[in-house]
Amino acid sequence: MARYLESKCKLCRRENEKLFLKGEKCFTDKCAIERRNYPPGQHGQKKGRLSDYGVQLREKQKLRRIYGLLEKQFRNLYKQADKQKGITGDNLLIMLESRLDNIVYIMGFGSSRAEARQIVKHNAVRVNGRRVNTPSYSVKPGDLIELDNKAKEHIRSKSSILAAESRGFPTWIEMDVKGMKGLYKNKPDRIDLPSTINESLVVELYSK
Repeated sequence: MARYLESKCKLCRRENEKLFLKGEKCFTDKCAIERRNYPPGQHGQKKGRLSDYGVQLREKQKLRRIYGLLEKQFRNLYKQADKQKGITGDNLLIMLESRLDNIVYIMGFGSSRAEARQIVKHNAVRVNGRRVNTPSYSVKPGDLIELDNKAKEHIRSKSSILAAESRGFPTWIEMDVKGMKGLYKNKPDRIDLPSTINESLVVELYSK
């Protein structure tokens, strides 16, 4: 599978927004956005006006990078969202939020979505008592997610979940921090998700 090997901080600068790709660093003054809030590259500080297509493309790239999906994966997920009943943009966001790697990140088992994805791939996560090592696994309301006993002993996991607890968990997640497990109570409503995301632009882009 293709991987992005360059600085992840450049992705945040390119989108002019924190994408929280570097774990705890993103919550400190070491974050690249705090230091250089302009796109990377020789012409990064030059102001230019984007076309309508450019605005839509940037929003799609931002959303794809937040959740760490390749273009083909993201497009396929959009097609699934478009086939479902309801608003396509809302469906897409809920499907992204319901991915196992994202739930593991939100519960604090990993300090970033990339780390959460690695934890899942290393067979360290159980869903309803069963090992699941597929990051794209769609978590259902009522599912119980927890780390296996070996992973619970890792200092990094313990510090990560405590940091997540200090920031607060969303209302649609019920956490047992001491037991290092959480319940996915229900699918989030659009109001529960980041207001900085304009999913309608993504829908407009793919609808062309």
